[in-house]
Amino acid sequence: MTAIDPMQSFVRLLKARNISNMWTGVEAYEQLMGRWSRLLVPDLIDFACVENGHRVLDIGCGTGSLSQGLLEYGSEIEVVGVDSATPFVEYADAQLKNQRAILQKADAQDLPFPDDSFDRCLSLLVINFIPNPQAAMREMFRVTRPKGFVAAAVWDYGGGMEMLRSLWDMAVELDPSAETLHERNMPYCHEGELSELWIESGFVGVEETTLDATVTFDSFDDYWEPFLAGVGPSGAYVSSLTAEQQAKLREQIRRNLAPAGENLPITTEVRAWAVRGSVPVG
Repeated sequence: MTAIDPMQSFVRLLKARNISNMWTGVEAYEQLMGRWSRLLVPDLIDFACVENGHRVLDIGCGTGSLSQGLLEYGSEIEVVGVDSATPFVEYADAQLKNQRAILQKADAQDLPFPDDSFDRCLSLLVINFIPNPQAAMREMFRVTRPKGFVAAAVWDYGGGMEMLRSLWDMAVELDPSAETLHERNMPYCHEGELSELWIESGFVGVEETTLDATVTFDSFDDYWEPFLAGVGPSGAYVSSLTAEQQAKLREQIRRNLAPAGENLPITTEVRAWAVRGSVPVG
């Protein structure tokens, strides 16, 4: 029996609800998620035991937040970033403008690099969006030198990622059928799931931890409006609703997140699960 890919199942649910255009809009992504994802970068770099002088591969470099953090971490670190979306590669390259960084379009499931090319391989908030994560793991294993670390982080969608959980919890309260689309159903977003993937992929010394940060929105609209651009599963869901449905969802979330007034700052907690493992010798 062929195994069912949980991410493919999730995408099919989105399409069944006529929710499309999930990943368009680089600047929209920055407003929805990019500005917060960079808060995880220093802790992920430390967790991956990156050292100055390392050559590091950034899988799914997106808008370049992890690559930028790596360049700032050490003056002799070389970064190669890959992403399957050309607009993101072009945006990140324009932002970095650094001779120690090479960004290119490439598929994580079929990397264009020789064996043992990198000292470290990192991936931030991407693993659960790769169609065949097992194939990507084999490639990351292949291109990382023996004793080199491969590390990744994925949002804790069902628990500590409060900014997204609040939206989905309220969406399900208004429309129980939205439960199938709740991002807590995404793969590799619960405790132990990333570690299991790493162990199955042959890494040794596998460790898992959490990366935590606090985010502050200037107002409720600063929180809400990025979802209207249709980026990501949450934005795609919101943009698929009628104006009346959006208004009901907005008010429900506002009552939960901003009971004191929607023009006041809102502080929420975000959490990601992170895993690391090393390539065995021999």
